[in-house]
Amino acid sequence: MSDQTVTVRFFARLREELGTDRETLPCEPGQTAGNLLEQLSSRGGAWAQLTGDQPVMIAVNQAMAKPATPVQPGDEVAFFPPVTGG
Repeated sequence: MSDQTVTVRFFARLREELGTDRETLPCEPGQTAGNLLEQLSSRGGAWAQLTGDQPVMIAVNQAMAKPATPVQPGDEVAFFPPVTGG
């Protein structure tokens, strides 16, 4: 049986605010990076910021991605806080 999970990593202030830098989650068929964000933000509290007013940036396997980007078992999905302009 193959490993049907994805590794989710959190960077910068997300890592501090969520109290973790990585998590392993089940990967459902047809799952997208956006589905993962919604699943995590539904925990409430600090997690809710993942789908708040300032959407987080997403990378799948170290390539910038969008919420609609498909996620496969074994992928690494990283979430970063939005970059502030200035």
